[in-house]
Amino acid sequence: MPQITVDYSHSVESSFDRQGFALALHPLIAKTADTQLAACKTRFRRVDETVVADGTGQAAVVHIAVALLPGRSPEVKAQLSEVVLDLLAEYLRPAGGVAPVVSAEMRDLDASYRRR
Repeated sequence: MPQITVDYSHSVESSFDRQGFALALHPLIAKTADTQLAACKTRFRRVDETVVADGTGQAAVVHIAVALLPGRSPEVKAQLSEVVLDLLAEYLRPAGGVAPVVSAEMRDLDASYRRR
């Protein structure tokens, strides 16, 4: 815990410093969510096809999902979403003149979550 998943459009691959983002993200999440840095894990998933709105323009999307053990207030989760998006702006440049649509979501892990 936290389990972090970053889905990103293939079109931003060359303009997204994923390694740098993850290394900056982990201490930020540990501090804001009051958890241990060693518990943070991020995986990146490239999305080859993305459609935004009516699909007529170029589309680029980055979505960050953070799953946490239960216990954080809605205010802490909202604050975490904001700081994650602020940080993302430092590691993601517009690609091919397209500014990506970015989003972040904080959610609780299910009670069945186990780690070894």
